[in-house]
Amino acid sequence: MNLPDEINTIDEFIEVTTTTKKSTFIAQVYSVSSEQQVKEYLTAAKKKYYEASHHCYAYKLVDGTTRYSDAGEPVGTAGIRILQAIEHFNLMNQLIIVSRIFGGIKLGVGPLGKAYYQAASQVLNDSKIKTKHLFQKVTIITDFKQVSLVHRILSNHQSIVLNSEYQENLKLSCLLISNQIELITKRLSESGKNKILLTLHPETVYK
Repeated sequence: MNLPDEINTIDEFIEVTTTTKKSTFIAQVYSVSSEQQVKEYLTAAKKKYYEASHHCYAYKLVDGTTRYSDAGEPVGTAGIRILQAIEHFNLMNQLIIVSRIFGGIKLGVGPLGKAYYQAASQVLNDSKIKTKHLFQKVTIITDFKQVSLVHRILSNHQSIVLNSEYQENLKLSCLLISNQIELITKRLSESGKNKILLTLHPETVYK
């Protein structure tokens, strides 16, 4: 599966309440990376706002998974409108839950859809969007004569050193920006005269 080199996402939990014709819409935004997390947050939202008549949601994951639910509202008025807000902001690994506490006045299909979209948009407007890069885990092994060289090259490419082991050689566990790995490998090979060993691991993460 080819993952995007970078994504826009929101890490911090934010909650915003809006009101339309006495109905209260409580929009919550969460950072998620799996459908299991979605289930856990949805369960928590239902427990927190037990008096809400509907808990509508939408989410989009970096692997392309997209889901939404009207949760009993008229079809097309809630889940898809929340998803449209997520896509308008071009977000990935994002979940929005909008819990509605009915105020006694029926809104009608058009106004109801607008209310859900506005609630979702408002919570996103109030959030801080971050651009994250795809990093891949690697192991680098080199002799001690090459230590300064390795660290200089890694620093020049915003790499993250997770762990250093000093034995007969230096062993570094690192995160490298995925789309720069080929260039970093080339520079390590040329500058280190092929005495620097870089091994790729399957683990990836966005940072």
